[in-house]
Amino acid sequence: MDILIWIVIVIILVIVLIDIIPIIYTWISRIHIGRYNDEKVWREALIKKSIKWLNSTPKIKVTDNTRLTIIDRLKGNYTKSAIQHWQQASLILGLNECNDHREEISNAINQYLQKQFDLNGQWREKPQFVDGAILSYAIMNLDDSNKYKQSFDYIYGLIKELIGDDGTVKYRKSMSNYRYVDTIGFISPFLIKYGVLYDSNEAIDLGVKQINEYFKNGFDNENIIPFHAYDTKEKYKLGLCGWGRGLGWFAIGIIDSWRELPSNSKHKKELEKIIIKFAKSIIKLQQDNGGWGWTVTRKETRIDSSTTATLAWFLINAAKISEIKDECERATDKSLEYLMSVTKRNGVVDFSQGDTKDIGVYSMLFDILPFTQGFTLRTISKLNYNEK
Repeated sequence: MDILIWIVIVIILVIVLIDIIPIIYTWISRIHIGRYNDEKVWREALIKKSIKWLNSTPKIKVTDNTRLTIIDRLKGNYTKSAIQHWQQASLILGLNECNDHREEISNAINQYLQKQFDLNGQWREKPQFVDGAILSYAIMNLDDSNKYKQSFDYIYGLIKELIGDDGTVKYRKSMSNYRYVDTIGFISPFLIKYGVLYDSNEAIDLGVKQINEYFKNGFDNENIIPFHAYDTKEKYKLGLCGWGRGLGWFAIGIIDSWRELPSNSKHKKELEKIIIKFAKSIIKLQQDNGGWGWTVTRKETRIDSSTTATLAWFLINAAKISEIKDECERATDKSLEYLMSVTKRNGVVDFSQGDTKDIGVYSMLFDILPFTQGFTLRTISKLNYNEK
């Protein structure tokens, strides 16, 4: 009986420690946060952590639950592979923007690619959702990426299977009438780069249409900010208007799509007009400390680093447009100052909003997110090594 009691006590202790250890670690890691005051030193720390994380990516929770998390772990509800895809995509995009540390970065990326693809360039474990398209886009930007064309073809086929009656792409098969702002960031840059590389006007047109239709149907037309989603049948605008990371998804989707389009493309000026309107809108919403709240329309809401990092990437590229150059550059500098102020001493950018649960159901946890890490590195590297 005594042995049984001790076994029960040990089990309870293990369960409690599984919950308590991450909380204690987070608290300790935030001591002396924001002590970086030199951009070069800060960037070195970002690179070091991004290299480490690429092949050992922290598991991002799909739940806000912080108690008895062992239950979520056992049920398989603690994390999902689709979430990990956009974390790893961001890290690759950030590391690939670096002109220095190339040997170390190349070794880390090659190690990652060997785990993800077979000798024919096909996925070892094929993504089942459109979230995988942003990972393909990141890989497309690498040198000698054509060896993975089979995997790109697979992703393009996956996307085409999700085209709805309105000619745009669904987020999930089970949500046939809803179009999510997330999907802009996931698929549009991939579709356009795929179309340019492999001479597919169909792919380019689909990527641009996804953006144009969302701008037409999923935005607050007066303030030029997106809702979380819209209904293609009833034309309802769904979820929060001004969800921060939703702005980020649209921002990276349209700016990378615009960057990938050839200068003679019929779509280039079309997207540029939207970029100018959107840039002016988000700059007005930037807070004095350089960040954007998880609800950008309310100054009372907590600043979200993932929103700030993605909008910073948008702005540094939008600054190439002469009409908005100066204000975009100023806003970029402010956003990087904020991101540096929330970087832990180990080089991790903190305080990103957790995973969204549903349309209108948002996480209230703010912690690390490799997605934020990658876009922060991508932006600061472009700023300092603009010859790339």
